[in-house]
Amino acid sequence: MPLTASRIPLGRAHMLASAVIRDATRARLPVDTLTPLGSLRRFAPDIGDVALLAIAPAESHADVLAAFARLQVFARAYGMSPSSVTAVSERGSVTLHVASPADAGAALAWHTGSRAHTTQLQRRAHQLGLQLEGPHLARADGELVETLTEHDVYERLGLPCIPPELREGRDEIAIAQAGRLPSLVTARDIRGDLHTHSTWSDGRDSMEGMVAAARELGYEYVAITDHSERSLASRRLRAADVPRQRREIEGIRARISGIDVLHGVEVDIMPDGSLDFDDEQLEAFDVVLASLHDHAGQSPERLTERYLRAIEHPLVNVITHPANRSPAAFTGYDVDFDRLFAAAAEAGTAMEIDGAPGHLDMDGLLARRAVAAGVTVVIDSDCHRADGLGRQMEFGLGTARRGWVEPRHVLNTRRADAVRDFVSTKRARSRASR
Repeated sequence: MPLTASRIPLGRAHMLASAVIRDATRARLPVDTLTPLGSLRRFAPDIGDVALLAIAPAESHADVLAAFARLQVFARAYGMSPSSVTAVSERGSVTLHVASPADAGAALAWHTGSRAHTTQLQRRAHQLGLQLEGPHLARADGELVETLTEHDVYERLGLPCIPPELREGRDEIAIAQAGRLPSLVTARDIRGDLHTHSTWSDGRDSMEGMVAAARELGYEYVAITDHSERSLASRRLRAADVPRQRREIEGIRARISGIDVLHGVEVDIMPDGSLDFDDEQLEAFDVVLASLHDHAGQSPERLTERYLRAIEHPLVNVITHPANRSPAAFTGYDVDFDRLFAAAAEAGTAMEIDGAPGHLDMDGLLARRAVAAGVTVVIDSDCHRADGLGRQMEFGLGTARRGWVEPRHVLNTRRADAVRDFVSTKRARSRASR
């Protein structure tokens, strides 16, 4: 269903914040650090307001705010106060908050939110004879408590530091208090990317360019997974061209060392639940991703059945962006995810957490439900250009962390031979059951 609230997609908000930080760095803004805040820092799929936090000595706050407002990227500024200012660029507005080093931790925690999370922290502070009011932590008599880092804030409240992506005001504080916070997946855990596109379908760059970029990121492997021929993509991989693409990949493997190149495909799930390529074609790929891009006007029940048929197909290894959502525009398909997760766990089919700004799917609670159901997830960039591989994987990681995902849940934290084993195990199990 469409969304109506005026929100900024994460990708656009990230680009705006990054541009402002670059401009501030070039202008040598007199600050110690400059950090994204709010739902942007929590990697929410859509953002209400873009905000940054600057840390600087108290006596320089006015100068910092004035210098920020004068940055070349901005056309005008408004709302100046002793601790913040909002400035407007052609891409949108950005608010800068400024705090002293002694309040840095409290300010970062306060402005990161969420509101529900900070309200719970306030209650906990009160119970301990403290006050968390705005970007300050204080004793009951009003004396400020030094918080150089967020760890200081949470430690004062008797808690381990809760990762920003988990701060949604649900059960994270109770779980932290019980010492059961997850060890969330990080960029260091990711060994490869299993969903990328090239000029063989609707990508901007060649396969060689995508592989070289993946190697620069330190990946051990990358899969080229172009769209099949009946996809809704602007350009598609024809079945007749697959052998030629495979020969080109063999040449890339010979020319580029230090990275394993998997030949994959993103095949569409057709309205009747069949796949765009036949089994003989699919069996020749190293990895097969299946996507439901076209709802074909079907009911949630019928969409669920289409997914189930693909999940149970012996040659399908990953279901990509299963909600097919579009942040700040479309919430995605209304399907029975509990049935999908149960089937995926049983069949040995991975479900994707997609880092493309147009998807960020599965987000938050949905990803958490998937791993709780025993589903193996894969975190992918779904990238169509070489210079976006790292950025979109960062979005995928942030999205996964919002879902309490740990490295043990993730297929592409495993080595390439383990990924190949994941594929071959499902194929062998299917053959044995025939």
